[in-house]
Amino acid sequence: MEKNMNDPMPTPETAWLNPQHPSDRFRLLGAANLTDAELLGILLQNGTPDRSAVELGRDLLARGRNNLQELGRLSVRDLASIKGIGLAKAVRIAAALELGRRRQATASLDKPIITHSGAVARFLQARFADLPQEVFAVIFLNQANRIIHFETVSSGGLTGTVADPRIILKKALDEQAVSIILCHNHPSGNLQPSLADRELTAKIREAARLFDIKLLDHIIVSTEGYLSFADEGLL
Repeated sequence: MEKNMNDPMPTPETAWLNPQHPSDRFRLLGAANLTDAELLGILLQNGTPDRSAVELGRDLLARGRNNLQELGRLSVRDLASIKGIGLAKAVRIAAALELGRRRQATASLDKPIITHSGAVARFLQARFADLPQEVFAVIFLNQANRIIHFETVSSGGLTGTVADPRIILKKALDEQAVSIILCHNHPSGNLQPSLADRELTAKIREAARLFDIKLLDHIIVSTEGYLSFADEGLL
């Protein structure tokens, strides 16, 4: 690797670092100055006899069409099928991508007091990004509409998932929640609630009422946007 004129001058603490090694470049230049392939190379830790860790990182990016969003949609099996990656490295990459999703989701809901459906939708879109299957989750809130817990209660196939009202209400009582928001994604992109979505919402709303727990909303998200049952008058 040719020396970059913008690279910092070595100090006694960094003189021994190898500027061709991605981990050493991280220490010399900082994360923001490394390429995606170099950052992936650090996660991979080592390469193969004929491919460096950074070159394997480029192979990973190529499988994801040189797009980190596309890379995040690949399963562990897809990642592990790349020559030189294997299961252990694939799990490490998938875990790092999941942490990135969670960080983005948390940042999108920096104020944990719910004031409108849009804030919840942004959080959910970040949290459910890249998921090929439908996932059903619940947000639990206290008297001040402050989030006290978020939990995925079921994960289904490509076309649907099933949520058990008993599990949801038991968790609400355990968390001492005063109100709840139901949430799920539609991987297809279609935001219209199905008949099953409407029936489940009504069932949970009526069951929650018996325990003086209020169902504030049911929000469906996709890459196309979101739909709020409360905003649409469907509750």
